[in-house]
Amino acid sequence: MKLSTKGRYGLRAFIDIAVHSEEEPVSLASVAVRQNISISYLEQLMTKLRKAGLIESVRGANGGYILAKKAGNISVGEVLRALEGELMPVECAALEEGAEHCAVESCCSTKIVWKKINDSLNETVNNIFIDELVKESKKGQKEGAL
Repeated sequence: MKLSTKGRYGLRAFIDIAVHSEEEPVSLASVAVRQNISISYLEQLMTKLRKAGLIESVRGANGGYILAKKAGNISVGEVLRALEGELMPVECAALEEGAEHCAVESCCSTKIVWKKINDSLNETVNNIFIDELVKESKKGQKEGAL
C-alpha cells in the first residue's frame, strides 16, 4: 500500500502542530516553513483533520491550530484515515463492511492474504500514538542542535 501526499504530508503537519502547540496555537505559515509544504495544501489537509475532530482552529491575532484532544489519545491510524479514507492494501469487496459481495468471494483464495495484510496494517497504525512521535521529534531536534 502506498500512501498519497495527503497522508504523508498531513501526518508530518499534524505532528508539527502537536509538537509546537503545547504553549500556543500554531500558525499554518510556521508549519509550512518547518515542513516545506505550501500553505494552500496545508489548508486542505487541516479541513479534513478539523472535520474528523482531530484539530481545532483558534481565531485571532495569535490564532492557529491545536490538537482537539491529547496526543496520547490520537492514533496515527485516526490521522491517516481522516486524510486518506480507509486504509486497505487492495480494493476487495470481501474486506469492506457493507459492500456488495464479490462474485468470486466464495472461491477466492487470495482474500485471506488481503485480509491479513489489512488487519496487520490497521493494527500497526492504530497502536502508534501521536505522543510517541512528538517525543521522537523532540529527541531529534535536541540531537540536531548538538
